[in-house]
Amino acid sequence: MRNSEMIWQLVDAKSEPFIALSDRVWGMPELAYNEYRSCAEHVAMLEHQGFRISRDIAGIPTAVMGEAGEGGPVIAILGEYDALPGLSQEAGVAEKRPLPGDGYGHGCGHNLLGSASLLAATAVKDWLAASGTPGRVRYYGCPAEEGGAAKGFMVRAGAFDDVDIAISWHPSAFWGVNEARSLANTRIDFTFNGRASHAAAAPHLGRSALDAVELMSVGVNYMREHMPSDARVHSAILDAGGIAPNVVQARAVVRYLIRARDLPDLTRLIARVRKIADGAALMTETRVETKVISAVSNLLGNKPLERALQDNLERLGPPPFDAADRAFAAQIQATLSEEDISSAFRRAGVPLRKGVPLCDVVVPLDAPTEPMVGSTDVGDVSWKVPTVQARAATYAIGTPGHSWQLTAQGKTPAAHKGMVHVAKAMAATAVDVVTDAALMARAKAEQAARLAVTPYVCPLPEGLEPAIDMSKS
Repeated sequence: MRNSEMIWQLVDAKSEPFIALSDRVWGMPELAYNEYRSCAEHVAMLEHQGFRISRDIAGIPTAVMGEAGEGGPVIAILGEYDALPGLSQEAGVAEKRPLPGDGYGHGCGHNLLGSASLLAATAVKDWLAASGTPGRVRYYGCPAEEGGAAKGFMVRAGAFDDVDIAISWHPSAFWGVNEARSLANTRIDFTFNGRASHAAAAPHLGRSALDAVELMSVGVNYMREHMPSDARVHSAILDAGGIAPNVVQARAVVRYLIRARDLPDLTRLIARVRKIADGAALMTETRVETKVISAVSNLLGNKPLERALQDNLERLGPPPFDAADRAFAAQIQATLSEEDISSAFRRAGVPLRKGVPLCDVVVPLDAPTEPMVGSTDVGDVSWKVPTVQARAATYAIGTPGHSWQLTAQGKTPAAHKGMVHVAKAMAATAVDVVTDAALMARAKAEQAARLAVTPYVCPLPEGLEPAIDMSKS
């Protein structure tokens, strides 16, 4: 029996408890750095499966690592379990129907992400024990991917210093290798402080912090024409200064998310945004303070690992969806626009095929994909150790990321099939690396060559600690 076939059987043998884990985490959505119950569920599974557990990685209460095996290379498999605000949704319903409660929801599929990664790590653990092969597998439970940059803090703290290879995945509409293109980013809070006054009786005595926030927005909007086309700048007002329009707002806070192709471009763009903030403060005679919340690097690819993962994805083929899966996916597609669906095919580098609700192909490694303009803290891991990611079909083609439609599909049979299928691909790739010294050598050589040209510089400012309370801001 080939190693890959053996590892696939090991995944299948334990898939049901991990599907249940995914569903439990879906049912307890928690925001960045506050995933206490979700983390506890993963710790309980690690204990049940016999992993050696390390808690509070990098001083983060919801970061955990489980290790199994002895000697040999160290393979990291990365998981996540944070949710998003405003994306609560009843499962398995193709219409917007939020659940009662705080409004949180797994609109990026991280309930699946963590569970599949832990399932893959468990299968590798069982394979190492059954085969007597030297090697260690680690499951890293990583919180706060959605804006908290937890993996960056974990990298900075040395959590990956002795790791040889890292493997991860993300829920997707398609089945293939996740191309290593993403944007570096940072989140910065700008707090403007002015002077309160009666807005009618003495407006001339006030200095409006809210005016400064609005003028900063105007300045950033004018800058957009003159920044790189693949850069992105977004904002959210955290504190508008109160609810009384007859009071000149003395304090206002706006959070900016600034993205660029790489860290040098990001550094230049940040400097420009800071100048705009200073100008807004000057125009309004207010004072501005800044606080960096998080920062992540762009992804660094690794061709040898991508080829190895692609081989496993092709051997497996796309997830085994059935007619019922396709019927519900078609209902979800009915809530989307034609542009949603066509752009999903285009981004994946797959020719548009109407009437195809779920992925039924393996995306070629050289498909003409569009650049991914999102960001991920996996980027910092990829600069530290050779890293590869899969994208696994778990939802209807065209489903927007961070949407109620994605939350609605988080517990479907199709989602379960996709997460188990990708666990097989990740586990098989881990076994390939452990048993093929030449593959690991090629992966490390490419990593070293890239770093020789552009060394890794952690984007987190010195002294910055994880923003454990960022979701309470």
